[in-house]
Amino acid sequence: MQDRAFIEVYGARENNLKNISLNIPKQRVTVFTGVSGSGKSSLVFDTIAAEAQRQLNETFTFFVQGFLPHYGQPDVERIEHLNSPIIIDQKRVGGGSRSTVGTYTDIAVLLRLLFSRIGQPYVGPGYAFSFNTPQGMCPECEGIGKTVQLDMDKLLDRSKSLNEGAILHPEFKVGKWMWKMYPLSGLFDNDKPIRDYNEQELQAFLYGADLKVSWGEFSSKYEGLLERFERMYLKKDAAAMSDRNRAVFEQFTSSQICPLCHGGRLTQAALNCRIAGRNIAELADFEATDLISFLADVTDPIGDRVAAKLLERMQQLVDIGLGYLSLSRETSTLSGGESQRVKMIRHLGNSLTEMLYILDEPSVGLHARDVARLNRLLQQLRDKGNTVLVVEHDPDVIAIADHIVDIGPRAGVHGGEVVFEGSYADLKRSNTLTGRYLQQAVPTKQHSRQPTGYLPIVNANLHNLKNVNVNIPTGVLTVVTGVAGSGKSTLINEVFLSQHPNAIVIDQSRVTANSRSAPATYTGIMDDIRQTFAKANGVSASLFSFNSTGSCDNCNGLGLVYTDLAFMEGISSTCEICEGKRFKAEVLEYQLRGKSISDVLDMTAEEALDFFSEKKIKPVLQAMNDVGLSYLKLGQPLSTISGGEGQRLKLATELHKKASVYVMDEPTTGLHRSDIGLLMGIIDRLVDLKNTVILIEHHLDIIRQADWIIDIGPEGGSAGGEIIFEGPPLALKACQRSITAKFL
Repeated sequence: MQDRAFIEVYGARENNLKNISLNIPKQRVTVFTGVSGSGKSSLVFDTIAAEAQRQLNETFTFFVQGFLPHYGQPDVERIEHLNSPIIIDQKRVGGGSRSTVGTYTDIAVLLRLLFSRIGQPYVGPGYAFSFNTPQGMCPECEGIGKTVQLDMDKLLDRSKSLNEGAILHPEFKVGKWMWKMYPLSGLFDNDKPIRDYNEQELQAFLYGADLKVSWGEFSSKYEGLLERFERMYLKKDAAAMSDRNRAVFEQFTSSQICPLCHGGRLTQAALNCRIAGRNIAELADFEATDLISFLADVTDPIGDRVAAKLLERMQQLVDIGLGYLSLSRETSTLSGGESQRVKMIRHLGNSLTEMLYILDEPSVGLHARDVARLNRLLQQLRDKGNTVLVVEHDPDVIAIADHIVDIGPRAGVHGGEVVFEGSYADLKRSNTLTGRYLQQAVPTKQHSRQPTGYLPIVNANLHNLKNVNVNIPTGVLTVVTGVAGSGKSTLINEVFLSQHPNAIVIDQSRVTANSRSAPATYTGIMDDIRQTFAKANGVSASLFSFNSTGSCDNCNGLGLVYTDLAFMEGISSTCEICEGKRFKAEVLEYQLRGKSISDVLDMTAEEALDFFSEKKIKPVLQAMNDVGLSYLKLGQPLSTISGGEGQRLKLATELHKKASVYVMDEPTTGLHRSDIGLLMGIIDRLVDLKNTVILIEHHLDIIRQADWIIDIGPEGGSAGGEIIFEGPPLALKACQRSITAKFL
């Protein structure tokens, strides 16, 4: 009988992996380490997780598979003894206005059950307290808590006619498909201003008429502008719209708290039902820590078992550093790190065993104090009989691993190998890059730079900030610290940036990653490269774009041809016509210093820096090399790069610009400690050039190297929002109230 105590991977070649094989112990916590871009995610997510998902999906019928997400077969010889996977990544939970922390984690179900048992006066079963059921939702706002009204003055310019563009919504511009219904209806003089319409015309224009309108091949029932807007926009959940559509939607509407339920979302009967004087909406608005205190006093014997279970689930929120969240908090407002931890809470509530849990840097966004709590949760998952795989850079998480796999030795083409397998103690003694950096301790800065001036923030009261007054020093490196939810992002990303909108911001949002985006297009140098080729050959620059005239007709410039196999998994293959080069054969005959456009896109940033002397192109390539992305190819799809690489690509895009204030939100996300040294070198260079750099950061190595620290706290949520400390890092150690000080 084969040994099934390991997940056995044979011949993994996905992305930069070099035909690696390894055994991963089951029912253990295995942490995968290595520099950003070394191949950790390619092994854990693109190979193991993708194959586990694919095999699980294949247990369903072809019909059901048609509704499931498709996972292509990874480039691996085979994987043996896989478990069913639960993937807890950093993708934001999203969801519309109806998705809250309570509904997403199912904790709200327990709270509803408690009210149905011991709430007075009695209302009914649990669904009578749900704003997502017809029995529970407020009839006025349908469970959203807000009502949205169309602002007619913003939608219509009554001084204009239909032909002059009286309808101001971008989808109803003159000549657009949605605009045509009105001028082609025959109901109006299309050159007559709206303000001159008689009552009958205005009624038909806004509220509809009984007729059909035809244009071209289309025929449709006529709809008035108001009823059409209501159907298309008001009856849809704004929170579930794309960012662009929501921005347009909000431009023409105004929202207010529902006048009937006052934001409580529920029927009057549900809102009148109380436990110890509080209704369910009020308790859902409590921060987790406050709700725990309230529940501890619930002694009714009919509800004590439900209350005990509810307490246990709420305590898990606190244990993972989310004690400042309320159950009513909409999931669309959570950060990537918060989303991942909420997903963990959701899975901790189940009793499944022998599952495969796969986590992507769960320490992201966590203060050093909360990492210990995270570690206990990882160990709880393991102790229930599950296998836990974690991609991680944090030394405190690496330290609790039962087994460590270090991928390297470097990034990109210089990585993709297993350079170490074993225990934490053995890793620290090894000569791998990770092992060497685990042995190093970064000292606290002894001599700080002196500020050249100050940028004041006065009376900041947004969210949990408590009338904060603070001076941001200029010409130095300021690090803003504090536990998750203390108010750091509110102070800098919202208050400070609203007062200083010209600052260059490098945040945590992922770089746009579709099949046509690449480092050359993202950084903006693709246009200059195309112009350079065009000038050298005396032809149009559009020939050198794989999104335009010069693209291969067979694959449309993708280099790949996708074949849809209906219910079966679609396949992609290299284009036979251009052989993956993306361009027409005649375009590849044009050269620049002996290289075709395809040759240039196949260059690494390091090779391109030697090749190009052009003034607009060279600074960007130099910046890519400076941030440690020398190995990235200019034409490599952005969908293949890691989160850490994406953030550094953002940094490279902004570095060569002239600025005086840089704001970076947790720039160490996804970075190995060796890369953090590189990042600090770049930041120090920016400050030495008289720039002001402000970092929101938890990483102790960065905090120790600051010139000035602003610590916010002491806790998260309502227990935060105060300035605990301002000053150089050496002085922070003496601050008794600071949680950050204890970990320095």
